[in-house]
Amino acid sequence: MSETNIIGLFYGSSTCYTEMAGEKIRKCLGEERVDFFNIAETPIIQTQFYDYLIFGIPTWDYGELQEDWEEIWDDLDSLELAGKKIAIYGLGDQVGYPEWFLDAMGYLHSKLVHRGATPCGYWPRSGYEFEGSKALTPDGNYFVGLALDEENEFQLSDTRIQEWCAQVLEEFGL
Repeated sequence: MSETNIIGLFYGSSTCYTEMAGEKIRKCLGEERVDFFNIAETPIIQTQFYDYLIFGIPTWDYGELQEDWEEIWDDLDSLELAGKKIAIYGLGDQVGYPEWFLDAMGYLHSKLVHRGATPCGYWPRSGYEFEGSKALTPDGNYFVGLALDEENEFQLSDTRIQEWCAQVLEEFGL
């Protein structure tokens, strides 16, 4: 951590796709602005040193948490996030698991907002084909973060990341 307006990006990744998306996000936001952490190696309490946070979480199988997130899930209950702005990106498979697309992102969003975080970076649901998701806003028009599907729409990810990063920087006020 180097300055007060730096962004902490925390991710969990078993297959490297969430990590690779995080690296693209970091590059897009400006590497000098973003500290990059794998939650398997860095205690989640490190989030307390940042006013701006980005979290990366994939959804596994039938709406399940990725193993690193599952390991630290209860630790999230001790975080004090009041006054902090957060954005989330999630990875899922809308074809293979259409009933649970990005559910883990929805679970994480709920937990972080409950801890007092101010959410940013909601993403339009248009352009996606799935049956159900716990990562949608109550009106069903937006995901609670950037929705990425590296299995079926990898060719759209770079453009989505660029647009989302511009939106997040604006919403963070940076």
